[in-house]
Amino acid sequence: MTLSFFDQFMSPVFLGIPLMALALTLPWVLFPTPTSRWLNNRLLTLQNWFIGRFAHELFMAVNLPGHKWAVLLTSLMLFLISLNMLGLLPYTFTPTTQLSLNMGLAFPLWLATVIIGMRNQPTEALGHLLPEGTPTLLIPVLIVIETISLFIRPLALGVRLTANLTAGHLLIQLIATAATVLLPLMPTVAILTATLLFLLTLLEVAVAMIQAYVFVLLLSLYLQENV
Repeated sequence: MTLSFFDQFMSPVFLGIPLMALALTLPWVLFPTPTSRWLNNRLLTLQNWFIGRFAHELFMAVNLPGHKWAVLLTSLMLFLISLNMLGLLPYTFTPTTQLSLNMGLAFPLWLATVIIGMRNQPTEALGHLLPEGTPTLLIPVLIVIETISLFIRPLALGVRLTANLTAGHLLIQLIATAATVLLPLMPTVAILTATLLFLLTLLEVAVAMIQAYVFVLLLSLYLQENV
């Protein structure tokens, strides 16, 4: 049976049972668990240093009330990085290439920041829809534009993550297919193509980490506007 390049993005099913839940829960097993010892091993020490450094950088510009979100956003960051990185392994599935999953993560968190802003400081939250000093004739137009831009934020979060990961996976598959086809015909060109594939894989590793960071960073910026 001929497979399409987009078949790799289909949700895996085994004996009629969807494996999406397994793909979402498996990464948590790979993280080292804390111990009761005074000294940790190197892997656990590195993990704790990374979490502390990330939380410090992320919440440096966030007001003190927003620090309650530190555990949630840090966990989300680790979760997205693990899903994106595991999806680069052969014969694996990347759940974050599914727009439905990304929207399911982006929309509730964005809505929570908006609700917090409307509850704690409704005047300032609504003030974002109309910049100070706007001419009277432009007030209705600007309110409509700012409202649309506000509601487009969760869509932009989900689409950005999905599009970047999907494009990277497609490029890797296309170049890998080209290298396989060219190997018996033009070995020199195939070697150059394989080198390009290796460099692209390194780039995708960086993209997998950067996109997870950008996703959480934008959520923290939305939170900063409403606390």
